[in-house]
Amino acid sequence: MDEKYKGRIVVDKRIMVGKPVIKGTRIPVDAIVRRIAEGMTVKEILEDYPNLTEGDIKAALEYCADVISGEDVMPLIN
Repeated sequence: MDEKYKGRIVVDKRIMVGKPVIKGTRIPVDAIVRRIAEGMTVKEILEDYPNLTEGDIKAALEYCADVISGEDVMPLIN
């Protein structure tokens, strides 16, 4: 997994059916991206998800950008 989000994004088939999530949470990467698409600010997302950090949100966006751009993203699967 890319160093930009290594340690922040994990994939575990036992958590959220293997969706990429923020490490230590059950918050899927796509939930963060959807909220940004809906117009939520980083501050609002952090208020709704107090376990997240701004770095987690950036990691989610970087992960999605790499997946969409076709970069070789191979998340670690537990």
